[in-house]
Amino acid sequence: MFKLLKNLGKRETCFAVICIILVVAQVWLDLKMPDYMSEITVLVQTEDSQMSEILKNGGYMMACAFGSLIAAIFTGYFASNISSTFSMRVRKKIFNKVENLSMQEVKKFSTSSLITRTTNDVTQVEMLISMGLQLLIKAPITAVWAITKILNKSWQWSAITAVAIVILLSVIGMLIIIVMPRFKIVQKLIDKINGVTRENLTGIRVVRAYNAEKYQEDKFEEVNTKLTNQQLFNQKAFAIMQPVMYLVMYGLTLSIYFVGAYLIKDSLMVDKLTLFGDMVVFSSYAMQVIMSFLMLAMIFMMLPRAQVSAKRVNEVLDTDISIKDGSINTDTTDLRGTVEFRNVSFKYEDAEEYLLKNISFEAKKGETVAFIGSTGSGKSTLINLIPRFYDATDGEVLVDGVNVKEYTQEFLHNKIGYVPQKAVMFNGTVNSNVSYGDNGKGDITEEKVKEAIKVAQGKEFVEKMDNQYDTHIAQGGTNVSGGQKQRLAIARAIARDPEIYIFDDSFSALDYKTDSTLRKELKKYTKDATNIIVAQRIGTIMNADKIIVLDNGECVGIGTHKELLEKCEVYKQIALSQVTKEELENG
Repeated sequence: MFKLLKNLGKRETCFAVICIILVVAQVWLDLKMPDYMSEITVLVQTEDSQMSEILKNGGYMMACAFGSLIAAIFTGYFASNISSTFSMRVRKKIFNKVENLSMQEVKKFSTSSLITRTTNDVTQVEMLISMGLQLLIKAPITAVWAITKILNKSWQWSAITAVAIVILLSVIGMLIIIVMPRFKIVQKLIDKINGVTRENLTGIRVVRAYNAEKYQEDKFEEVNTKLTNQQLFNQKAFAIMQPVMYLVMYGLTLSIYFVGAYLIKDSLMVDKLTLFGDMVVFSSYAMQVIMSFLMLAMIFMMLPRAQVSAKRVNEVLDTDISIKDGSINTDTTDLRGTVEFRNVSFKYEDAEEYLLKNISFEAKKGETVAFIGSTGSGKSTLINLIPRFYDATDGEVLVDGVNVKEYTQEFLHNKIGYVPQKAVMFNGTVNSNVSYGDNGKGDITEEKVKEAIKVAQGKEFVEKMDNQYDTHIAQGGTNVSGGQKQRLAIARAIARDPEIYIFDDSFSALDYKTDSTLRKELKKYTKDATNIIVAQRIGTIMNADKIIVLDNGECVGIGTHKELLEKCEVYKQIALSQVTKEELENG
């Protein structure tokens, strides 16, 4: 918790100091009122006392109450400002941290968990700070200050108050021990309920097509019931707190007056009035002490969950980033658009076996290098080593003759136009999706966007849309087809004018005619760039300058289409599974 509070800035720290000063003033004013009450009590019982004196002390009490109210209002204002600014800063840090994590590190947290940590967990800490600055500071100051004022009144009353405090602390301690571990379970269950909801919304079409609504409802109900039961247990446990508090508070008042009655009865007439006044004051201060612990109890109800949330937030912020930035941010060689793998092997951090084994090849400027292989052979993983979504376990990946680890990530990515397997569309327009990001060469003009869409064979369908290039694209591209999304994703890469194009099975949703036309236009447009293509279709890659065949993470063949048909059995089998022998020979 304290580690997370380091995210408070100088402005918030200054406001926190002001809050503490205001709280101290508020406590002083609250504890001053019983003194005036005692004065009024004595004046009322004293003969020949002046009404003006009673009114004066009453006026002081009103002034103290009003001053306490003003201090409380300003404390609330500053506390809200501090907590909201803090949560804004922490959410930003989490978001930026996640953006810098490698794919390997992101997989350690589920997507739903990262969403919960950025929203719900930060909110729990925010609420604690907001309430804490008002109650957590006020309660102990009030308790200690009030206790010092009542210690010299009567040891009997002090003993009764001490017993009440011990009872309260015991109840609070037991509840924290019981409930604290369960708040961790609650946050994990919120992760799960987010995950189930997200999965249902993402796959809503499949759910409806397969009449699986009942299955999804049952799945959600199971997690929802677990969360509800856990929350009910926690709330029931904390529900004990309030009746115990009021029982102790009213029992303490009754005990003070009961003991006071005996003390007054056995005292001399001269001391009776003083004892009565002391009893009224002591009762007021004792209530202040109990109310302080009641305020602490409210904080203790929030503290366990906030601590769990703070720990979960820190887990993200403390995650070591394995993909470290290099220092090179300018071209240091005359090579452009070359990609070379030198004895590259890769395995995931927690895996025993290598996914890629001893891969070596070179793609020169202007060449088209394609990768093919069975599902799970490591094609996508291999090309993901180029933009450093992962780092090679062994060997070197070089771009323009320089190890990719030596580049700054921004400079490296500006050399690359990347089209992933699953075309990603962002909430915005056609124009904003194609001109997305920073290519390090200035803004992408509307003319460039149109040209890129034309090359990607998207001009026809885009210009048929209501607002053409300003047509709204929904998040995830749900209002366009899979083929249209792929063409817009390809246009996004083209608009960057990169040295190296990476297409990760990016033509799979296109019909054969569009695929063929797009590749021809792309070949003309990118003749001075390097094209690296992962594909499942032989037709997509058969004209590539170099085809690399992967099988179980190993390179089993490198060459042209004709060369591989003659010497690579794996390639031949893949080819024959898609087209006839006659078509291959004629192709």
